Amino acid sequence: MWSIIQASGWPIWPLLLASILAVAIVIERTWTLRRTRINPPGLLASVLEELRRGASPQELALRLEGHSPLGRVFAAGLRNYRSSREVMKEAIEDAGRVVAHGLERYLTALGTIAAVSPLLGLLGTIIGMIEIFASQSAAGTNPQQLAHGISVALNTTGLGLIIAIPATIFWRHFRAYVDSLVLEMEQEAVRLVEVAHGERAGAEV
Repeated sequence: MWSIIQASGWPIWPLLLASILAVAIVIERTWTLRRTRINPPGLLASVLEELRRGASPQELALRLEGHSPLGRVFAAGLRNYRSSREVMKEAIEDAGRVVAHGLERYLTALGTIAAVSPLLGLLGTIIGMIEIFASQSAAGTNPQQLAHGISVALNTTGLGLIIAIPATIFWRHFRAYVDSLVLEMEQEAVRLVEVAHGERAGAEV
């Protein structure tokens, strides 16, 4: 591997940095976006049970604020539990937008890496081609410079694609996954609003 890096020259270093960042983002997002951490199962039923037992919505909101992203959405609704349906729903929607923005953290960077990596590879290809042409002179061909130019062109092109393909796959996967998590939160929040305003029996949840 080190010999390949040496043969490729400086154009490969931005690609190596991009690959490290992409792997770090994928690992971080995989760990952070666990469904049980974002939308804990049974949280809505637990909240409704506490409300039926006479728990204060404000105190319950304080506990849920740091519980999970879904808990923060519920907390926004509970702080407006006695307000009208529209006010409660608007508060939940505002909190949901903030939570959704947090779930998409680093995804823009991952998408940028997926888009830029082939261009960095192409840049390396151009630099390699320049070296190949520079190896030609009136006195003949410089074999060492020719071989180095070929190495730069091929290695950077290949590495750019190797980085871009999985980065694109993970970027699209995380985007769809975040959308599904947000949809689940919206459905749970709507049930909380409906129960709070007597539009749905708590036992049905």
